[in-house]
Amino acid sequence: MIPTVFSARRIITMDPSRPEATHVMVSSDGRILAVGGPEEMRGRGELRYDERFAEKVLMPGFVEGHAHMMEGSVWRFTYLGHYDRIAPDGRLWKGIGSTNALVERLRDRAGELADGPIIGWGFDPLFVPGYRLSRLDLDRVSTTRPVMVLHSNVHLLTANSVALEMAGYDENTDIPGVVHTEDGALHGELQEMGAMFPVMRRVGASFRSLSGDPEAVWNFARSACRAGVTTSTDLLNELPDDTLADLFAMTGDEGYPLRLVPMLSAMSLPPEAVAVRAKELRARSTDRLRLGGVKIVTDGSIQGFTAQLNAPGFHSGIDNGIWNIAPEALNTLVDELNREGVQMHIHVNGDGASLAAIEALEAALSGHFRPDHRHTLQHCQLADRAQLRRIAALQCCVNLFANHLYYFGDKHYEVTVGPERACRMNPCASALEMGIPLAIHSDAPITPLAPLVTAWCAINRLTDSGRQLGSSERISLDAALNAITLGAAYTLKLDGELGSVEVGKRADFAVLEDDPYVLGPESLREVRVWGTIFGGKPVQAGSF
Repeated sequence: MIPTVFSARRIITMDPSRPEATHVMVSSDGRILAVGGPEEMRGRGELRYDERFAEKVLMPGFVEGHAHMMEGSVWRFTYLGHYDRIAPDGRLWKGIGSTNALVERLRDRAGELADGPIIGWGFDPLFVPGYRLSRLDLDRVSTTRPVMVLHSNVHLLTANSVALEMAGYDENTDIPGVVHTEDGALHGELQEMGAMFPVMRRVGASFRSLSGDPEAVWNFARSACRAGVTTSTDLLNELPDDTLADLFAMTGDEGYPLRLVPMLSAMSLPPEAVAVRAKELRARSTDRLRLGGVKIVTDGSIQGFTAQLNAPGFHSGIDNGIWNIAPEALNTLVDELNREGVQMHIHVNGDGASLAAIEALEAALSGHFRPDHRHTLQHCQLADRAQLRRIAALQCCVNLFANHLYYFGDKHYEVTVGPERACRMNPCASALEMGIPLAIHSDAPITPLAPLVTAWCAINRLTDSGRQLGSSERISLDAALNAITLGAAYTLKLDGELGSVEVGKRADFAVLEDDPYVLGPESLREVRVWGTIFGGKPVQAGSF
């Protein structure tokens, strides 16, 4: 087959030996054969020239190192978040600013549905004035049908009385995370996995049901293409055989334009079975479906007040962090997975959780050191410089949640952790200074899947109100673009295949209407995305 040469106004390669180019040659099987100017393309036999991107900018396809397939499935429910959001089909959903508006939107949805549960998502009580959303508010939507509202952090939900009754919850329920009012009645808010799962399963919105059906997988690819993403994780999936069958079938479709990296949930199996299953899955990987990593969720959400914080705890005086896995059990699991050579991605939001993970990794790696293990601390938002030094010594990676700086930064400054810790949250500059491999992420659907916005957040560290959080932790445009390409690929052990425009790598590119270096760091989030080139084949956003 004849190779194709794509020309562009500029190709940002992320390869220090040749940082820029104007042409890239791609083989018929989707590999990069040459990178440079017109002269490097000559003398290679018959070529097909594709000039459609001559006025656009190409970059390596963005790699989203922490997102969830739920980004493709939650849109079947009703959006209730604070910020305006764009659905995979391009529809704009306006944000919600009050409890009454939330109730009205859910009532409208109830009228559209003949029967069954009424489910909303994206809600965050920090942005809604007044008392905290309760079952009584959702009882205004329906007293005969279950109503459930999944909070934006996906670590909390609020249910109406019918849904709580379906789960067997009442005033005598004594389960961590099941919130009661001062008089002992059920409030309706459920915090963390153990409390949430019974309701989620009964209303048909379990994490398993949201993480692998065909509609979700295709919608996820639609959102990714709009953002220039060609490889993404699904960073918590039980990966049962039926889900795997669907994933293999859909990623095997020549028209599916996204490489998926699902991570096996450590909660899906008994601890002694997790490593065995992970290694079985790794052996079944394809070029478009990479398996074998494990996700461990330690604590909860900072904005949900369920993260594990060291003293002095939460700024507002609330201190109700919840462990999804106790530190003792974490130590055992981390040791087992490390000994078996399984890469771990460990969710740690609070500094108490990052300390527990660091200590577990120190013990595991001291007993059985594995070169190039690339265990990655995910979010790691409140790690201070002392913790970062220990992370560097362990040769671990960090994938920091830079989007929090904009989307939740004001609330962290004023409510959750206070000014000092808010100004050092997501310490990208410190991580790079200490030589820690760095990625940054959206955690979609928690925040929008948009790596250029994530990079803008890490560069500028501005909140929604325009407050700058910790100028010393700002990073350069070069570093931020690296973090959403090669940096993220490195945390997934895919940097030999993805993340830069180099000979031999996969021909996955983000196609941009604007040049990030011309618009500059302050305007990076305004860069428009045309779509992607995936495996050498152009895919325009909104075309599938």
